[in-house]
Amino acid sequence: MDVIALIGRILFVILFFGSAVGHLTRADAMAGYAASKGIPSPKLATQASGVLILVGALMVLLGVWADLGALLLVLFLLPTAFLMHNFWTVTDQQARQSEVIQFNKDVALAGGALMFFGLYAGVGSDLGFTLTGPLF
Repeated sequence: MDVIALIGRILFVILFFGSAVGHLTRADAMAGYAASKGIPSPKLATQASGVLILVGALMVLLGVWADLGALLLVLFLLPTAFLMHNFWTVTDQQARQSEVIQFNKDVALAGGALMFFGLYAGVGSDLGFTLTGPLF
């Protein structure tokens, strides 16, 4: 079971590492999209969210307070779903469909991250190879 949990953590965080790199290396371009959604201080918000994603993903991957890392990912995902992918405000059907997909992806990933939180907060370091036990 330990190896399966580790593989699951690795597969889960791959997406977040790519996203974090994008937020940190293409902050100017991504800030333009954030500004179009009405996000205050869009470049700072883009960079801060990149750090949040990176830290949360590393914590889950390495098993360093994996429960807290999972909560950090939820803290990124749910606001992002509602603020950045608010499909209900989009009138163009093709753009709306794209936002629906992104919204659903973020909500589903938040659900997965909450499951990681519950598992690691409840079972702790008995679930997979971890460097520390849970924080909560």
